[in-house]
Amino acid sequence: MAVTLEIDHAKARAKAAAAAGLPVVPQAVQGPIRRNKWGILLLTLSIYYVTPFIRWDRGPNAPDQAVLLDFANGRLYAFFVEIWPQDLYLVTGLLVLASTILILTNALAGRLWCGFACPQTVWTDLFLLVERLTEGDRRQRLRNIGVPLTPKRAVRIVAKHATWLLISLATGGTLIFYFTDAPGLLRGLGAGNFSAIALTWIAVFTGTTYGLAGFAREQVCTFMCPWPRLQGAIWDPEAYTVNYRDYRGEQRTSAKKAAELRLRGEAAGDCVDCGQCVAVCPIGIDIREGPNFACINCGLCVDACDGVMAKLGRPRGLIDYESWANIERGRSKESLRNRLLRPKTVGLAAACLALAGTIGVAFAMRTTATLSVQHDRDPVAVRLSDGSLRNAYTVKLLNKSASPHRYTLSVGGIDARLSIVGGDGVAPIKVAAESSESLRVTLTAADAEQKDVVFIARDETGSTLYATDRFVER
Repeated sequence: MAVTLEIDHAKARAKAAAAAGLPVVPQAVQGPIRRNKWGILLLTLSIYYVTPFIRWDRGPNAPDQAVLLDFANGRLYAFFVEIWPQDLYLVTGLLVLASTILILTNALAGRLWCGFACPQTVWTDLFLLVERLTEGDRRQRLRNIGVPLTPKRAVRIVAKHATWLLISLATGGTLIFYFTDAPGLLRGLGAGNFSAIALTWIAVFTGTTYGLAGFAREQVCTFMCPWPRLQGAIWDPEAYTVNYRDYRGEQRTSAKKAAELRLRGEAAGDCVDCGQCVAVCPIGIDIREGPNFACINCGLCVDACDGVMAKLGRPRGLIDYESWANIERGRSKESLRNRLLRPKTVGLAAACLALAGTIGVAFAMRTTATLSVQHDRDPVAVRLSDGSLRNAYTVKLLNKSASPHRYTLSVGGIDARLSIVGGDGVAPIKVAAESSESLRVTLTAADAEQKDVVFIARDETGSTLYATDRFVER
């Protein structure tokens, strides 16, 4: 009876907190899924905080930070990968690949990313851990609602927010490290030598982390993030999401009454309506009411329900990762089927492999130099006094290597004289390391026929670059 009253009181306090507009107060839970979530939290946070300090030797005059978003110089570095503005198609391909993988994950297991690896989930879990360590678990925090503030509780609240701010500051500062040399900026921050821009962005990201993980929490997942709506649109009944096996759990009744009903040969469900699945949910939903677009598929309710079933000596899995199609099959007493491999998932997996292969081939075929040509628009052609025709072009040579190169420019496909405006004939063009050279050239032809023209830039090392444009009459 005392346990039942405590559960009822906890439910009443939770409803009061929701009515007051307070964040959901989830209860701590133990189990294999919770342990996996802690492991993923440690892994993702370690990657985030450590990566800017990993060094990578790229040779002289090149940054040695393994991952660097050098927007000032138009470079993106990721270990052995170097992306120039001209290579942004690779970034676009990676974004498309990531989106396809996310859709494939959704077809297999719903919002698995949201429940385990999303930054909002990871930092909210960390903030909740701090809250539990400083203010106590769910029951204690619910008891504090509407209670006068005591000095001891005030110290705990100050300690909680101070720790939150330190975590937020570390988070905001680390994010800035990805955009500049991390050790240098860290030394500058320690010595008080930093720019106002860096300080502003650190303050912005610190405040964002503090607000979203400390206060907004489940509101971000439910209302601010667009993925729940997209996930609802592409919801797949065969995906293994967190579901309640109502055909086994209903009708809900207490453990004592269920035992009495079974002794009389009457049916009784396994669910004892303890409310633990709702108490541990970071979103505050009741999974027993059926699929909910707000569910992030974290599986904490699975651990909570399995713990209750173990204490009652009943089989686990009343709440489990199960497809909704199998829930309906269970209601009809049909045999359950595993349909992870189906045309949709096979097609999405093939698309992921094709995209990954295409990106890999495109990356392997990249060159360290490019040649581009743009025809003058006004005028597109000039008739000279001797009757010959002249077209003008802007030629751009880009050298992405760490050493200077010299190129000799020529044309093919047309009988025309090439001249470099302001240059010394067709002398070799020197392009410094990691830079570009633009020059204006003219083609003069006695024959006025329109045809394609191929610009050829031969490097002194033997490599050749090509670019095609059009020689026109008018």
